[in-house]
Amino acid sequence: MSDYALLARQLETLLDTRDWLTNTAQTCAFLMHEIPDLNWAGFYLQRQPGTLILGPFQGMPACNPIPFEKGVCGAAATSRQTQRVADVHAFPGHIACDAASRSELVVPIVHDGELWGVLDLDSPRPERFSEDDQHGIERLVEILINASDLSTPTVTG
Repeated sequence: MSDYALLARQLETLLDTRDWLTNTAQTCAFLMHEIPDLNWAGFYLQRQPGTLILGPFQGMPACNPIPFEKGVCGAAATSRQTQRVADVHAFPGHIACDAASRSELVVPIVHDGELWGVLDLDSPRPERFSEDDQHGIERLVEILINASDLSTPTVTG
């Protein structure tokens, strides 16, 4: 079990710039190093309406793009609610980027009332993420949001 109060203090110290790219990259590396049993940690950004585009991450190469209608990330983006999935193989529309992933936690990142992106954590362990993990990771996302200039990503054509 992770000490999320300690992790929150560490992340606040680590994010010493307002640059969103640096801060999301640092957050991925931090989570991969500090949270046990992860095989992927990364961000997907909403740069086009209804689509998530791969951002900074740690782990195996990832799926890109992800439409809002697909997978756990799409569900989090559409609902703007954290998705905690004990068994990704039982999740309708699951996108299998890494066959080793068994459970997933996806936290939406909302800035100024708009979906900015999502933080996606995958684990090779079924039922890896508890309610405590969810609340702890949601708090870490709040720290990232408060520490970063999250200009709304522009729609690319």
